[in-house]
Order: sequence, then C-alpha cells, then structure tokens
Amino acid sequence: MDEATYQRLLARAQRTVDLFTFDEFIRFWANDKPNGIALEGDDLTLTYGQLEDATARVASALLAMGLTKGDRIAWFGKNATTYFSLFFGAARAGIVMTPVGWRLAEPEAAYIIDNAEAKVLFLGDGFEACANTLGQRPGLIRCFTADEARKLMKEAPRAEFEPSGPNDAVLQLYTSGTTGNPKGAVLSNLNLFGLRKAGIDNPHPYTLLDEDEAIMVAMPCAHIGGTGLGVMSLAAGLPGIVLSEFEPTRVFDAVVNRGVTRFFIVPAALQMLLNHPDCAKTDFSRLRYILYGASPIPLELLRQCIAMFGAEFIQAYGMTETTGTICSLPPEDHSVEGNQRMRSAGKPLPGVEIMIRGSDGKAMPTGEIGEIVTRSSNNMLGYWKLPEATASTMDANGWIATGDVGYQDEDGYVYIYDRAKDMIISGGENVYPAEVESGIYGHPDVLEVAVIGVPDEKWGEAVKAVCVPKPGHTIDADSVIGWARERLAGFKVPKSVDVIAALPRNPSGKILRRELRAPYWEGYDRQVN
Repeated sequence: MDEATYQRLLARAQRTVDLFTFDEFIRFWANDKPNGIALEGDDLTLTYGQLEDATARVASALLAMGLTKGDRIAWFGKNATTYFSLFFGAARAGIVMTPVGWRLAEPEAAYIIDNAEAKVLFLGDGFEACANTLGQRPGLIRCFTADEARKLMKEAPRAEFEPSGPNDAVLQLYTSGTTGNPKGAVLSNLNLFGLRKAGIDNPHPYTLLDEDEAIMVAMPCAHIGGTGLGVMSLAAGLPGIVLSEFEPTRVFDAVVNRGVTRFFIVPAALQMLLNHPDCAKTDFSRLRYILYGASPIPLELLRQCIAMFGAEFIQAYGMTETTGTICSLPPEDHSVEGNQRMRSAGKPLPGVEIMIRGSDGKAMPTGEIGEIVTRSSNNMLGYWKLPEATASTMDANGWIATGDVGYQDEDGYVYIYDRAKDMIISGGENVYPAEVESGIYGHPDVLEVAVIGVPDEKWGEAVKAVCVPKPGHTIDADSVIGWARERLAGFKVPKSVDVIAALPRNPSGKILRRELRAPYWEGYDRQVN
C-alpha cells in the first residue's frame, strides 16, 4: 500500500473514530451514504438509508410492546439481514439481542431463551414451526416469524426514543460452561466498538478498509465470529454480505460475484474450501484478507491456503468474553514456506493488555508458561445473572482469564500451549465435556463417562466419550452416539466411544482427563490441534 492510499484510508477511518454506539453509526452512515448497500442477504437487501428507517421502526415497535432498556429479545434462525436489522434496531434503544444457535436441540434452545428472560422471540426463515414450541415459552409476550418481523421493519410507526449509551448492554452471546449449562456473556456498545479508536490511533494497513470493499458474514450469528463481522461492516460503512450458513460454493460465489474482499472463517471451514473441487478454478483476485481463528490451525493447512487463495491472512485470537479478537497475527508474519510465528496467536491489538499469570497471580517472566489473562475495553460486562461465575473469570482489576495456558516471547507474540480448562474446540465450536457427559448419563448401559478431545484432521479436535459399563452390561458405541444425538446439538455428539473398566482418578476423586487424552496426543507438541 502506497503512502497516499494509506493516508486516504486513515482519513476515512478517522471520520468515525469518536462513534461508540449502534445509534451513532447507523445515523452517521445513513446521512453520509444513504444509497450505499448496508446488508445484502438471502432474505433482503437494505441500503444505509433503509437500514436507519428499519432499525428505528424496530426500536419503536419493541418499546411500544412495553420493553425497556435492558430487556432481552431472542433470535432463533440462520444468518439473515432480518436478524441484523432486529439486532441493530434493538441495540439503538438498549434492548439486548440474544441470538440462539439454530443447530441446538430444542431443549438447549429453550434453556437459553428462558435463561435470558427473553420477552420477544423472532424466528428465522424455515423455523416457523417453532412458533408452536419455542414460541410458547412462559416468559415470552410475543413470537414473530421472519415474515412478520420484516413487516414490522417496514410498517411499525416510528417514534422518538432515547438512544443507548456506550456502556449499555446490547448483545448477549451464550458460551458453554463446565457446569453443563451455557452462560450468557453480556456485551455493550463499547465492547463492540471501543477498540476501534486505539486501532485508528495506532493503525496498521490491513485494519483500514476502503470504499470498494465488502465483508462476508458466513459464520453463525450466535457466535461472535458471525455477529461480529456484521458489526465490522456497519462500523466501516461497507456492505455486509450475509450468507444464511457456510457452504463452500456460496462462499466462492460471494467472492466472485458479490464483491467480497474479506471474511472470517474457522480452520475447519477453511479446509472445506481448500478441498472443494471448485476451489482451484475460482478467481480469488478480488479477495484481499482472510481472517481465521476460533481454534488452532495446522501449519501445513495454513501454508496450503496461503498458496491457494493468494489473499493476505490474519489470525484472530479471542473469545466471546473478550468480544472476539484481542490478539492478531498480521499478514507480514505469514509465509507460504511457514515460520515459527505462524504457530503463535500473534500480538495484542492496540488497546489490549495481555499478561501471562502464574499460579500466585503474578506476571510470569518472558517465555515462561502461565495462564493468559487480558484487559481492554473489549472485556464483557459479565455473565448474565451469574456473579460468582463472573468473579471467577474477571477479577476486580478487570483482567479476564482466558482459560488458555501459554507464554509470550520477547517480541510480544503470544503462544498457546494448552487449555487450562477441559474445553474441546471442534470445527470452531466450543464443546465442554460436562455438557456431553450430561447428555450421555442415563444411558442404560453406561455407569460412568468422561469426554475428551482427540486429534482430528478435519475438525481439529473430535469429541470422544470414554465409558465405563454397568456391571453385567455391554456398551455398544452406536447406541451411545444415538442416545447423545437425541439430546445434544450435532457438533457435541461424540464421534467415537471407547470402553474401559474404570476411569483414572486422583486421590480426591477428580477424573484425570489428561491421562485419558495422553495416548491420542503422542507425537504432538501441544495438546491442541
């Protein structure tokens, strides 16, 4: 990038440096480029002028129903322009959107809707039948189908409303917990937009977006990697190209025919693109950046992708509780030949503090292994109605414990060695053993079960159940898998089942998962794949 282009893009970014809320961004871009495309989805396309009107009507309609700032609404469906319009509109008035993963089993979805105390449920296209099930949850005052939501966006009367402020909650994303129940991470306007100022004050070329760019949203909206990309496109005043779900041929089409210049993707999906027969014959010349993260990536896969796509790659490391990215590995640290830094999670973003904390709570020396903790304006407000869980994750000084163990080198690069908790990351989805174990317990042949992650070439890690049979019983692996499938989302269902006589435990009775994992991870330099 030449200096003139760099200065032009920096000047463009600086125009919105002091905006920190959805209301401010939507009004700014509606005034600046009312005819520019804001969202282009399978369901509808909106310009920034139309988005301002639709979101104002959403805010007005929710308030007219009796909702007030801090109340929750929920979305159960795939990615859609309708979802983002509802989210942005609610956020303008400080009403909190809770997107629910559409792959979840109905009891799992119901738990989230109930736990969030959602007052209104919106259903995506294809989920209309859920009006008779999820739509009847006791706390709801109204359930809308996607068609009814779009009618509301067009016809609900506009009214004056008080916009939400930077520290008001606007989004509640659920992340699974080791106790078996997911926790709602509450995020504010400032969480979603606050780091932009530090980034613009300390800019890198790849963080500056041009007028002719478009951002693809292909990851699920119930994840920060999905909803976060829609927020990124809004902040930049660019089109958000919304795919209802990830599918390789649709990604290729979005790049070739819909102007996409950058997107975020998990490594498992990246491998699906690479292995697809259409990949080698797709013209990726318009694609500028591929952001990847949510789970570790094999170095060889990354090398192959750099060679195939020709775009610049950026690794993003973060978590729901940090509103996504807190460290990034920039394009200049990637090479088709591979290098040591490509094994890292990159360096902290401007405005983000990273500390490697020892068991005594103090910072570890450079190169020493400890738990990775972080502090920034990205850190969540807390877990919804879980003060003890919040306090165990985020201390009084604002440091969030990531649950990852690693070290930081002399140049500031963060290397992840292992996870402090037992979480499994399979295809970018977080799977907690306790959830899966809870789904398997009750099987008539299973006495005890422990769930671990084992290496998997396609998914990074695969879920494995290690079962102990009841006396006199025989465990059939297919039966256990089928039992789990009836009770859990597909990505949580074990891919395989082992049967052993007894689970290894320490003197206090705690299951030694590391001992169960060890045989499968022999030959790997770290216990994440």
